[in-house]
Amino acid sequence: MSQDLLTTILPLLERTPAALEAQLRGLPDEWINATEGEGKWSPLVVVGHMIHAEEEDWMPRLRRILQHGTSVPFDPFDREAQFTKSAGKGMEQLLREFRTAREEGLKELRKLNLQAHHLNQCGLHPTLGETTAHQLLATWAAHDQSHLVQIHRTLARRLKPEIGPWAQFLSVMQ
Repeated sequence: MSQDLLTTILPLLERTPAALEAQLRGLPDEWINATEGEGKWSPLVVVGHMIHAEEEDWMPRLRRILQHGTSVPFDPFDREAQFTKSAGKGMEQLLREFRTAREEGLKELRKLNLQAHHLNQCGLHPTLGETTAHQLLATWAAHDQSHLVQIHRTLARRLKPEIGPWAQFLSVMQ
């Protein structure tokens, strides 16, 4: 399933920067800083998190699997590093940084010319234990989709007080 996996996930991974840009570029601050409530992430924070994942998670962990297997565990991933790393940055800058990081990651992924045996190799996650390169790559694409949904949901729910009884017909408001 090696080439099938890459054929499946590459179109998703390639489109994420454009999807984020189409949804978020040029929006006023009240939209990009909106949250679903206390302790929830705004679109600005989500994009910062996605940049951090590009830099510290997907390709670094894939390289670790290919070079060391399970003999060297993955470094722990700080899911909240974006609060420091992206502090003071605006959405336009974060969108550019994400696009650049993604393009570099996909360029490196393609250069690896992964085969089935590569995707079956295991790495050692600090919490999950053994995971395969295949699982890591599938999770990369699913992670993108999860955060795109999160952003869409956050933006839609910002309108909840305005739509009144119509909310009952919109699953995103539940």
